[in-house]
Amino acid sequence: MNHSNKHTTFLFNIFEGLKEGIVYFVQQALRKCYSKNSFAFGYKGVYNSSRFRMTKRKFDLAIKRYTRLIEADREDYRAYNNRGIAYLKKGRFDLALLDFNRAIEIRPDFTLAYINRGTAHQEMGHYDLSIRDFNRAIELEPDNSMAFNNRGFTYVLIGDFERARKDLERSLELSPDNIYALNSMAELYAAKNDPDEACRWLTKAIEKGYNNLRYLRTSRTYEPIRNAECFRKILRDMETQRRSSKNRRISGVLEDRPSVTDEDH
Repeated sequence: MNHSNKHTTFLFNIFEGLKEGIVYFVQQALRKCYSKNSFAFGYKGVYNSSRFRMTKRKFDLAIKRYTRLIEADREDYRAYNNRGIAYLKKGRFDLALLDFNRAIEIRPDFTLAYINRGTAHQEMGHYDLSIRDFNRAIELEPDNSMAFNNRGFTYVLIGDFERARKDLERSLELSPDNIYALNSMAELYAAKNDPDEACRWLTKAIEKGYNNLRYLRTSRTYEPIRNAECFRKILRDMETQRRSSKNRRISGVLEDRPSVTDEDH
């Protein structure tokens, strides 16, 4: 099957396997579209799944695979986008931006590349550029839940809480089970130093499948409520579930629910 036929049958699955967010976007479809062993990654709710958590080695392998695809077809904007995600996950924001820029140059209406580039700018502290990219993504796809989530989270980071609230509410209107938007809402109230409301939203996210214990432990957005009892209890409960899941795996008992793993926001 040539690339054009593959792209014709390409399906984007926004929250199946995000659990995706992130999560959102391409996993099983990309694996089938490019090759049996190809990977699709994610970041901050854009191509993210506990099933496809990537080690550094896997990121490196993915970069090589997408590079081969690019060498075979210099106009393969999806390959540029996905290689950019791998660079993003490795923290190579400079290279990620180059790939997202190229994907957008080839396909100016490719919403996912704007979301990913916005996330890269966000990670670099380029909040104006980040918001601009999310604005463009929303112009292209007004019903894109993750674009609203990621823009809302950027507003949280710059302290514009009212705009953040509106974006996150819109994200959840579009996708009530978006675990990343639920967590972002928790972060909004954490940033406002409202531990009760933050814990209420975080509990909702966890009930829907959010399980990023590492992020909750380290994210600066949770610093204002880090010593709140409700937040500490959530972390304790997640750690208990994590240990229990690990013990069951070691003993060979089949899991009946997702284990708590470390995955990206």
